[in-house]
Amino acid sequence: QVQLVESGGGLVQAGGSLRLSCAASGRTFSSVSSGWFRQAPGKEREFVAYVNWSGGSTRYADSVKGRFTISRDSAKNTVYLQMNSLKPEDTAVYYCAAQKTGFDDRAESYECWGQGTQVTVSS
Repeated sequence: QVQLVESGGGLVQAGGSLRLSCAASGRTFSSVSSGWFRQAPGKEREFVAYVNWSGGSTRYADSVKGRFTISRDSAKNTVYLQMNSLKPEDTAVYYCAAQKTGFDDRAESYECWGQGTQVTVSS
């Protein structure tokens, strides 16, 4: 079983940057794919970015493409989400998740979830 802990959230002005980290425990983390999702108040959880087990394949939601970068450091059992050019509409709780299959942007397909980290972008 993989356990995930997110960090790096905070308050930032529009146009600024943040880097989220997702630290994983469990020997199987290097063999699973990871995703970042976000959920704003009153809205459904939505897909943000995906990286496969090796880090060689990534996918992004159209709303963050070109601004966000997902990566993983297998030696540190950590997945990152670098967020640049942040906008007020990026404000949400960001969640890290893991699953054993290939690319999937559906939250229900992910088996393990972190507790979330708040990102607030002021205008």
